[in-house]
Amino acid sequence: MTPPRYGGRRDASLLARLAALLTGAAFVFVPANALGAAKPAAAAGTVVHARTHAKPSRAAAQLPRPAARLDKAAARRSTAIHPTGNRQRLVSGAAAPRSAGPASPAEKRASAEARLLEIYRLIGAGLSREALDKAAALVADVPNFQLAQLTYADLLTARTSALPNFGAVPNPQQLQEMQSTRLTQLREEAAQRLHALRERPPAGAIPRQFIELPRSTQHAIAVDASRSRLYLFENQPDGPRLIADHYVSLGRLGVDKTIVGDQRTPLGVYFITNRLDGRQLADFYGTGALPLNYPNEYDRRLGKTGSGIWLHGVPTESYARSPHSTDGCVVLSNEDLNAVIGLVKPRTTPVLIAQKIDWVQQRDIASQRTSLRNVIEGWRSARIVGDVQRTLSFYASLNPANPQDLSERKQQVERDIGSLRGRRTHIKDLSILTWNDKTPLMVVTFGEVIEGERTGPVKRQYWSQEGGMWKIFYEGVIG
Repeated sequence: MTPPRYGGRRDASLLARLAALLTGAAFVFVPANALGAAKPAAAAGTVVHARTHAKPSRAAAQLPRPAARLDKAAARRSTAIHPTGNRQRLVSGAAAPRSAGPASPAEKRASAEARLLEIYRLIGAGLSREALDKAAALVADVPNFQLAQLTYADLLTARTSALPNFGAVPNPQQLQEMQSTRLTQLREEAAQRLHALRERPPAGAIPRQFIELPRSTQHAIAVDASRSRLYLFENQPDGPRLIADHYVSLGRLGVDKTIVGDQRTPLGVYFITNRLDGRQLADFYGTGALPLNYPNEYDRRLGKTGSGIWLHGVPTESYARSPHSTDGCVVLSNEDLNAVIGLVKPRTTPVLIAQKIDWVQQRDIASQRTSLRNVIEGWRSARIVGDVQRTLSFYASLNPANPQDLSERKQQVERDIGSLRGRRTHIKDLSILTWNDKTPLMVVTFGEVIEGERTGPVKRQYWSQEGGMWKIFYEGVIG
């Protein structure tokens, strides 16, 4: 059976076509004359890998040169300027179309990912010429975006020969293991970006863990590891609203960090603790970083180790990293990090990292919100009336088999109640986030103001369930 022509039918599904390419099915692109080219190049294009941290291998340097010569204008169009100032040949053997002009101001204002996804849409709609023009403009504007380079190379190669799969390269037997691995990584990156295009969160939905966010919390972040995606929410009067989402890279060995050096990204509910400017950091971290409070108190309770988990950027010579390529951090392109870092605030911005986000409508968690508020109010009321035994019932057992531990917990509660001297307390800016691991978890943050005073400390509590009842196993003041 003759394979369907890539770009030949305008009503064909973009995602079906690209998914087939990503899984290795062979498709034929529109030939050069359908793209409006007067004469196709004499030889298929040869892809030379984009610059990475590693130097090109000798095998890559010895890839065969195309038989056809390029005129000077075509050569200029197939060469990009690297940020380091070095000219770098992207594709040889098939010149960019002569009609390809610079990106419009509106295109340049769009993110590089948005421009790449627009190229995918054009391919799916059968508009291969327009896709090629936009790809040429994108690699000229963002020469270190390797996935865009690969897409551009595919479009050029397809002008003169069938493209068997996404990221196809002539003479693949000459590629060293490094290049083969990089192609696999780029295919995975493309698949993750396409998933984000196809599988959008339901309108108005939020992660199930966002039970309550106070108005003082202006933004919140959720990371879906299964989609290599970061979602940014703005806390509006009617609740959190999704305002942006970005591709991210995670740990080389996946998620669920447990020990130092395991190259995994932690799962759980965290908070941004600081904002670091890129000028304070090595170039490896890009334009900035947002450290997280890993390990949190729940992680410590489980004996997890490690530190230095950040949201950060990439070196200036790169645009993005492959989906699984970090030592545990959450890494964005510098362009995307810059769009996030100026909005979020240390201490108050929560960051949920989940294997897969469970999206719900806010009405779906209304009853849970009421129930958890009632639990917290019960604890507050017991303290106000000075009921030591009832207040103790809201705390987890340190070690029930050790009478000394029980006595210590009771003394702590008595000192806490005594410090109130019978005065009422008011809770403001209440934040409730949940997590479900080995046991249901609740992370509660609030400002506590004692009656007669204008301000008070900001406290954070970690609650877990014991025997079906919510108990506090940690509480402390955050700076």
